[in-house]
Amino acid sequence: MSGLPILSLLIAIPLIAAIVALFVEASTARWIALGATLIDLVLGIMMWRAYVPGGPQWQFVEHIGLAGNSLSWALGIDGIALMLIMLSVFLMPICIGASWRAIEKRVPEYMAAFLLMEALMIGVFCAQDLLLFYIFFEGGLIPMYLIIGIWGGAERIKASYKFFLYTLAGSVLMLIAMLVMIGIAGTSSIPALMAYDFAPGLQNWLWLAFFASFAVKMPMWPVHTWLPDAHVQAPTAGSVILAGVLLKMGGYGFIRFSLPMFPEASAHYLPLVFVLSGIAVVYTSLVALVQHDMKKLIAYSSVAHMAFVTFGLFAFNRQGIEGAMLVMLSHGLVSGALFLCVGVIYDRLHTREIARYGGLSNNMPGYALLFMLFTMASVGLPGTSGFVGEFLSLTGTYRASSWGAAVATTGIILGAAYMLYLYRRICFGTLDNADAAAMPDLDAREYWLLAPIAAVVLSMGVYPESFLKPMRADVGRLLTRIERAAPAGDAHLTPGKPPLRVIEAEEKH
Repeated sequence: MSGLPILSLLIAIPLIAAIVALFVEASTARWIALGATLIDLVLGIMMWRAYVPGGPQWQFVEHIGLAGNSLSWALGIDGIALMLIMLSVFLMPICIGASWRAIEKRVPEYMAAFLLMEALMIGVFCAQDLLLFYIFFEGGLIPMYLIIGIWGGAERIKASYKFFLYTLAGSVLMLIAMLVMIGIAGTSSIPALMAYDFAPGLQNWLWLAFFASFAVKMPMWPVHTWLPDAHVQAPTAGSVILAGVLLKMGGYGFIRFSLPMFPEASAHYLPLVFVLSGIAVVYTSLVALVQHDMKKLIAYSSVAHMAFVTFGLFAFNRQGIEGAMLVMLSHGLVSGALFLCVGVIYDRLHTREIARYGGLSNNMPGYALLFMLFTMASVGLPGTSGFVGEFLSLTGTYRASSWGAAVATTGIILGAAYMLYLYRRICFGTLDNADAAAMPDLDAREYWLLAPIAAVVLSMGVYPESFLKPMRADVGRLLTRIERAAPAGDAHLTPGKPPLRVIEAEEKH
């Protein structure tokens, strides 16, 4: 693949298809969108196969100076970005398929918005210029705002404004911090800035500015309130891509900016992150327990799962960071699949009220089986993708803070409570609603949407090495960068065993 600008192609194909889709009829726009997203998926698989784990840190690099070199078209990926790009290109054709029959109003514009979203998401993960990253990062607000505001539910205008204003407000501070960094370091290159040592006092302010943006994007408690409204009002495919990829931009920002660029500040604010994450795990799980709307319950569960990500990332050790990455990938697949499962029965009965359903395992056994798999993966059942990430994240968190791990563990218990409650109420129990009892099982299109996600969820649970291998060297580079600031953990060692840092040092040699 030498000489092929694959990253530019991944961005350009959906962008061109979006423009074309605007000028054709509805059925043609659907096929153009599906074709473009499938081409991107094939290119993504080719890129994954060509990627060299443990090779150069930045691969498939492209660089073109723009605007007098003050802005550069600089692209390149490491293993962390590769996996998030793969998540994006994998979910996007599924989103188009989920919208095939559900969207009948202004279909060309809808497909164009999704294609634009794909181009901007991929741009976020492969941008190597600070200002280019900001353009992609903020640009993603626009198509999502339109998707919620035009094709959403009854209160779509309120939800879209809330989503836009929350995420934009935090990012204004990040832009100011970026301009300060460029002025001090004299470069807008992200790889160069990742190796630049800012003064510790300045780091604190820069870290807070970036945190304001990434915490909203994750979202972290207490700036999470936009998420349930956005999910409830968004169409099914909008919820899939919002939970599947857009929330991961916050975690990616912590990995790419906060930790390597401001390691001392990250260590300084570690207690703040752990406290907010602990509250998120407990509070949002309890709120999820009392929800009557399926989408709201899954939305609140997303906030709790993202707390596992922040716990792991700020544990300052390999287990925590690798676990956080796996949680992000697993959550992207599982929450997307759960929203698709909600969309399947919503299309039949046109309600998301849990009480309106019950006993669906009788008349929809295929649906009940797949829904059970995704429910178990969300809970973290061994053998599914959810288990590996949560186990590693909790292990890393325990090394950094035993109380933090104890609080995070309650999230697994509460998560089992609200997800099993949801599943029992929908798929078992008495079937009081005659309309629900008459609903047909999954059709071929719905199997094609859910089966690939089920296959990846199981493969990640059984053999997570294939997902960890591309990221391992990059996690090691990050640890090398931040180890000087890593705070001492309070975990109690097994008597007679050497400290884990000694074991890791011996393994390196």
